[in-house]
Amino acid sequence: MRIIGYIEHPTLKITVFKMDNKLSVKFETGLYEQTYKFRDGEGIEELADVTRLITPNFIGQVEQIFIQMHQYRLSTFTAQQTQFEETFEDII
Repeated sequence: MRIIGYIEHPTLKITVFKMDNKLSVKFETGLYEQTYKFRDGEGIEELADVTRLITPNFIGQVEQIFIQMHQYRLSTFTAQQTQFEETFEDII
């Protein structure tokens, strides 16, 4: 897999990879990442094709998924912390 380029964005790191007959677009922010894969022949063969595909609407949806991922992560820690607190007896 090799990096064929980057797509500029003010808050996300967007990297485009190529391997065999697939292109992957990886979005990164903080602790989270999402990767979308496309096959050659779907009208996507090079960086310019991916750049046309990744519209502001697409990026907006990716950002919404990052928000959900963060909420899920926080709720998991909250649930785990509550469970941990309940396993100890009160000390007087």
